Amino acid sequence: MTIHLAGDSTVAPTDGGATAGRPDLPLLGWGDELQQFTAEPVRNHAKGGATTLSFREEGRWDALAAELRPGDTVVIQFGHNDQKEPELLAADGGYRERLAAFTAETRAAGARPVLATSVERRMFHEGALRHSHGPYPAAVRALGKELDVPVIDLTPFTRWLYTWLGEGESAALFVHGAAADLRIEVDEKLQKDNTHYTTAGAAAVARFVAEHLHVLNGVGDDQEPLGQWLVRP
Repeated sequence: MTIHLAGDSTVAPTDGGATAGRPDLPLLGWGDELQQFTAEPVRNHAKGGATTLSFREEGRWDALAAELRPGDTVVIQFGHNDQKEPELLAADGGYRERLAAFTAETRAAGARPVLATSVERRMFHEGALRHSHGPYPAAVRALGKELDVPVIDLTPFTRWLYTWLGEGESAALFVHGAAADLRIEVDEKLQKDNTHYTTAGAAAVARFVAEHLHVLNGVGDDQEPLGQWLVRP
């Protein structure tokens, strides 16, 4: 069984390029790191700049759907770019409608759809992490409940991750923070980029996604509880 990924740049694989000529500073989405945490093959169809609309119009959804086999899983995470087109892709409008269509077509192929909310942007203001996606994560949760589709809620997970690490330490999950640790200069655009990960950030999110998929697959459910050693005779 194969895991297919549909999404934008926060999911997409690296294009093989490096920042400032350094192969240790790639910019990538969490989907690029998922394979190391699961035994199932991963097919990453995500593309930078994609919306739920462009993903279909450019034929990327059709290419994904053509590969689907019964028992496959499709993880669908959009929103970062949809919110830039509120007339066509409002959270409760075109965005929701297209996610619902992806879900229906996945099920029609005998595969399992899994929705994911957007990873949070790392945007701190006066020490507090801002909410950058408005109603889009809530729309995904509501659709998942309505259609009985599992939801991997990456918005609160990444909010927890950034705030647990703190404003300073969480920068290392992004290229500008990793570059600063290595004393490497990056251009102004990358200095402001708190959306796209380096390998450390992508791996942290990918591990969470993998563990959630393991839960959906029932991994560990048949194991004996290991807390029995606490029982006293």
